[in-house]
Amino acid sequence: MSGVIDIHPHIISRDTRRYPRSPLGGRTSDWSETRPVSAEQMLAAMDAAGVERAVLVQASTCYGYDSSYVADSVAVHPRRFAGVFSVDMMEPEAPERIRNWKRRGFAGLRVFIAGHTIQQEVRLDDPRAFPAWQCAVQEALPVCVQLRAPALGQLAAVLERFAAARIILDHMARPVVDDGPPYAKAQSLFGLARYPNLYLKLTTHNVRDARQGRATPPSFLERVIDAFGMKRIAWGSNYPASEGALPVLFAEARAALAERTPAEREWIFSRTAQSLYPAAA
Repeated sequence: MSGVIDIHPHIISRDTRRYPRSPLGGRTSDWSETRPVSAEQMLAAMDAAGVERAVLVQASTCYGYDSSYVADSVAVHPRRFAGVFSVDMMEPEAPERIRNWKRRGFAGLRVFIAGHTIQQEVRLDDPRAFPAWQCAVQEALPVCVQLRAPALGQLAAVLERFAAARIILDHMARPVVDDGPPYAKAQSLFGLARYPNLYLKLTTHNVRDARQGRATPPSFLERVIDAFGMKRIAWGSNYPASEGALPVLFAEARAALAERTPAEREWIFSRTAQSLYPAAA
């Protein structure tokens, strides 16, 4: 396997004066308070896990829309890191903010509208966000989105309207999979496979969610790969938001995919990330 790329880790600086906290929703996530990982610690964890590169995702529940720490870390370690920033897509200034962050070296954009510390109060397909979406397309920036499974209909509307956008679904929207094969409860996710511009992040959440009820990680991932294909799936650790050391999280993902072919694992752990984020190649 070529160099492993993790497309969903987060970093948190201990320097709160230089990088002040400003979480979306007004409450800092527990994980960023209790187990923060700095850029230097991330590099050490990557070395221990055998991860060659990381696409650092803006920690919205710690820094909101200020992606300065990720930008600075990518600038210092461009051979190991690429970065994904966030903006308020509803703001009239969003297109200019997108261009500004891209000029600072970012490889992708994140739209965060639901998480542990924030409820989904805005719609992904709100027309006020369309200029920002169009800007992302023009700037050739892949866009990862974090939302919950009930909002997948909104994602379908965006996929149709912006067919040229490459959209990556964080954590696969955390589908309910405890019913086991054929995973009927997750049909709203599998129905989106018809959109060729949609990619999935296979993260620690998905591996661990698939240990419930009648589900197993191998059977769930078989269903996902059959629906979307290996070239539209990329692995992300969610470290340190997901509990556990990075080597452990990587080992869990490898175990979940142990029955897949070498080619499938190559795409999921490396080549899909390279196609989405050439800066990480």
